[in-house]
Amino acid sequence: MKRCVTQTAPRTRWSAPGPHAGHRQLPEETPIALVHDASTTAVMMGTPADLEDFAVGFTLTEGLATGLNDIREVEIVDTDLGIEARVWLAAGAGAALIARRRRLAGPTGCGLCGIDSLGQAVRAIPRVGCGLRMKPQDISNALAALAPAQALGAATRAVHAAAWWRPEDGLAAVREDVGRHNALDKLVGALTRREVAAGDGLLLLTSRVSVEMVQKAAVLGAQIVAAVSAPTALAVRVADAAGMTLAAVARADGFEVFTHPERFASGAAGLETQ
Repeated sequence: MKRCVTQTAPRTRWSAPGPHAGHRQLPEETPIALVHDASTTAVMMGTPADLEDFAVGFTLTEGLATGLNDIREVEIVDTDLGIEARVWLAAGAGAALIARRRRLAGPTGCGLCGIDSLGQAVRAIPRVGCGLRMKPQDISNALAALAPAQALGAATRAVHAAAWWRPEDGLAAVREDVGRHNALDKLVGALTRREVAAGDGLLLLTSRVSVEMVQKAAVLGAQIVAAVSAPTALAVRVADAAGMTLAAVARADGFEVFTHPERFASGAAGLETQ
């Protein structure tokens, strides 16, 4: 079934000459229930595209599975109220999920995707690998490649993007969504399903970098993350602990590095003027 990801809405544009009638493409926003072994884990508002990627990525980044072997099947079902992304887990992952839900049966909870303690909100994440080196110019080249690849963003100016880029072959994948977390989960799912090695490229984000984005990036195994907006202080601390290079406020003419700057090759030339 083909789902509409945009709708055309009439609008009036005001400028110096006065009002002008016209239309604008707006991104669709749909309730998407992430359902694991027939029980709802979370409901997210998102763009109804790349939903298999979303289901796989969310399952991995939220720690409900450790790899594709823990996921038996993914089914996307349209309902009158929204969309259900139904994930069926392998026996071991399913048993762990049942135990987790039993812990959630009490009356308390902090409301973050089914976690039951403050400790889980800032959960331990894996350290990423080492050895990746890039030139500062690579950030500029990646951003230049990303802009024309954001089809939904160009049409609506209202969505986030997450992308994977490598110096030798450019963009490996781009995913867009009205939610920045959703866009990253979709990218994680896409790369995992395609068995793309995550340790030898650059993760690009068009959003600010919160701690949840760093946590998800670490599950992916991203050694270098570059974002167009600034990070939170907690995101910087968690990225540092994970051994991740976090670059932000990235523009064509430069960027700021907050953690592990050693991945930018020593003695590398600065950014060139395009």
